[in-house]
Amino acid sequence: MSGLRTSLLSREVIPFYLSLAALGGAALAIDAALHLANAVWIGRYLGIPGVLLILASSGYSMRKRKLIKSGKPADLLRWHERLAWAGSLLVLVHAGIHFNAILAWLAVWAMLINIASGLTGKYLLGRSRIRLEATRTRLRAQGLSAEALDEQTYWDSLTFDVVKAWRVIHLPITLAFGVLALAHIIAIFLFWGWH
Repeated sequence: MSGLRTSLLSREVIPFYLSLAALGGAALAIDAALHLANAVWIGRYLGIPGVLLILASSGYSMRKRKLIKSGKPADLLRWHERLAWAGSLLVLVHAGIHFNAILAWLAVWAMLINIASGLTGKYLLGRSRIRLEATRTRLRAQGLSAEALDEQTYWDSLTFDVVKAWRVIHLPITLAFGVLALAHIIAIFLFWGWH
């Protein structure tokens, strides 16, 4: 049992927290570098490419919903993860440590919750898939018929289907982030000093 806990910790939990820590650490390092270089003004404009990268990462979601037909889902998922991470990094640097706009910070918190939701889904879904396949492989090796295999893995399959439904939660969180980010962008255009 301790080996299972160790492998679960090293393969699932630690990478999840390292992904979040890497994002936060990278944002802090870039923000600090901009402050040291007296170039904080650059951070003000990093929100634009950050949002564009996040929008570009939606190709995976569009492919899954058959809104686009090109691209392999596995490749699009990898691009989704990388582009969303890079875009989130730029948005975090854009937000900096300045707490002067509540709408902007609501958008940032929605984005962070969205990232945590995405990473949770990634690791839970991966873990569930591996466990279900390992159980099926073990039972096939014991010579179970297809019907007996389905009966033996019924609860694991049901659990896997529930974990796959995680997207039902991730989508509204993504929508909340999108609405708050859009409201922030509109507010910037309305109140920008255009003179």
